[in-house]
Amino acid sequence: MTLSTQNLTLTYGDRAILQNIDLAFPPGKISVLVGPNGCGKSTLLRALARLLKPKAGVVYLDGQAIAKLSPQELARRQGILPQSPTAPEGLTVRDLVAQGRYPHQTWWRQWSAEDEHWVETAIALTHLESLAHRDVATLSGGQRQRAWIAILLAQNPSTLLLDEPTTYLDLAHQLEILDLLRDLNRRLGKTIIMVLHDLNQACRYGDWMTVLRSGQIYASGPPQTTVTETMMRDVFALESHIMADPVLGMPLCIPIGPLGTTAPAVGRTRG
Repeated sequence: MTLSTQNLTLTYGDRAILQNIDLAFPPGKISVLVGPNGCGKSTLLRALARLLKPKAGVVYLDGQAIAKLSPQELARRQGILPQSPTAPEGLTVRDLVAQGRYPHQTWWRQWSAEDEHWVETAIALTHLESLAHRDVATLSGGQRQRAWIAILLAQNPSTLLLDEPTTYLDLAHQLEILDLLRDLNRRLGKTIIMVLHDLNQACRYGDWMTVLRSGQIYASGPPQTTVTETMMRDVFALESHIMADPVLGMPLCIPIGPLGTTAPAVGRTRG
């Protein structure tokens, strides 16, 4: 399923955040939005999910303007995980995951065997079977994030939008969540678009990368062509060294410091 934008302009009040954005995310791939704080990454994701009305331009889902889709139809085809979601008190993991089936409910079609199947499938795919009857509030950060991803899987859309899915997680849990998303992409063919702050993680997990700067697209393409020392200077105002990751072969960014910084001496001082 293809998600794209045409001449998209997004504002908060009178302040322009993104202007005349033309993008087409590759279907069935993992796309990552990167850029400095305040460049519009989360704003763009909200517009893709129709949580923010564009000042101008259109967001298309498989050639249809999302503004013309009913809320239920959009939710059947696309799901979003915002930053730091919260669950009502006393909700179990299974109850939370079951909420993903709401877009498929109508007054003539109530809870069905298909709904039950997708809830159980989502719990299994996110390895939450042993936690299904636990109160969501008692889970660790990584477990809770898996539960929120499970809602999206129970919803069963073709496209998943995730805003900084690793926020507040330690490194081990960050990799656990990103490995899970990559596995879901490879096994189920879900199109995944997510905002990440860690550039090296974006290179490791992203098939496609869009770099935003000052309300515009600076570059868009595979990490191998978008992550360069020039891009780091232009977008992040950092001197850096870009090398091939010795394990995965993807670009690996070694930050040196703000523009004008010289490379630190390498070695160990003996006392």
